[in-house]
Amino acid sequence: MRLYALCDQDLLDREGLSLEKFVELARNQKAEIIQYRNKNADITFIKQQLIKIRKIYDGFLIVNDSYELIEFCDGVHVGQEDLKAIDENVFKAVKILRSVIKEDKILGISTHNEEEVLQANNMDLNYIGLGAFRETNTKEGISTVLGSRLDEIASKSKHLVGAIGGVTSDDDFLHVTYHVIGSGLIK
Repeated sequence: MRLYALCDQDLLDREGLSLEKFVELARNQKAEIIQYRNKNADITFIKQQLIKIRKIYDGFLIVNDSYELIEFCDGVHVGQEDLKAIDENVFKAVKILRSVIKEDKILGISTHNEEEVLQANNMDLNYIGLGAFRETNTKEGISTVLGSRLDEIASKSKHLVGAIGGVTSDDDFLHVTYHVIGSGLIK
């Protein structure tokens, strides 16, 4: 199993966990990627957190949504709603993102069903997140839980796939490259 650790600031705050402790947990689990997500802070705080992570973690560092901070990390992950905030046409939104996030950086998006996976096949991406696999406490308002259908849908992707949403280290998938674990790291 290859691990992609989701570091959600709201979850850290709820659990009373420092950024440093989360990175230590991720490193101990051999996480290859850490995605830093903070939906409530200003850009200055997010930048400070990325710099802090970069100083203590030498794996890939992805920022959620804040593509204007690409110089402080290795890539950007954007959800479907956030793509549509850039442009209602998701293909155009990805082109806009790719013009900012050059080819030497990682670009990934969230997908939730077969239609979005097939759309993503025609986008200039490095990977997709697919889910939610099951209910999770790292994100509210999940409308679709894929469960056992996740692997079948993942097999239709031409991109690397990370299983997202309620994934634990005990889960096993055939067509998934990364298991994206957030709260599952926090024991």
